[in-house]
Amino acid sequence: MSAPTTVDLTGTWDLDPAHTRLGFAARHAMVATVRGGFQVFSGVIQIDHADPAKSSAEVEIDAASISTGNDQRDGHLRSPDFLDVENHPKIIFRSHRAEVVSDEEYKLHGELEIRGQARPVVLDLEFQGSSPDPFGNTRAGFEGRTTINRKDWGLTWNVAIEGGGILVGDKVKLELDVSAIKRPEPATA
Repeated sequence: MSAPTTVDLTGTWDLDPAHTRLGFAARHAMVATVRGGFQVFSGVIQIDHADPAKSSAEVEIDAASISTGNDQRDGHLRSPDFLDVENHPKIIFRSHRAEVVSDEEYKLHGELEIRGQARPVVLDLEFQGSSPDPFGNTRAGFEGRTTINRKDWGLTWNVAIEGGGILVGDKVKLELDVSAIKRPEPATA
């Protein structure tokens, strides 16, 4: 069985949470990078191969599902100092348009909503390929990345550290490894 071509990508795709990572990386104490991600999310991608600018994506993240591998830090990130998950339980990304850079590279323009504030972002996406899986599904993979300034979303908490500098860097790298499953085409009568 041959792998699908890019023409087969036209349609609706659902993120596969078991094989997708929505991650981030931020500087800590000016010397280290802390990485983390979100464990609970859903998303839909609409791909229009004939007119890629009409392609879109929407992802909804449970903000409380943040995980950096440290319970104390995760609790602080959930608090009003950062994500304030009690008052803002969802992080949402909605794209407005897609831009073709090359056969495998795209820019996805949209808005990222954190703490109830939506700000424009541009995700650099790289198509990783598509193929059938052993369960009869068609899968596609994408890697994505962008860098945001957390202060643009009101995430301003920080502490000065001895010797100069700050505890938490302002720039946050968003790192996406996406596996999506194509929805079956509706039957025509």
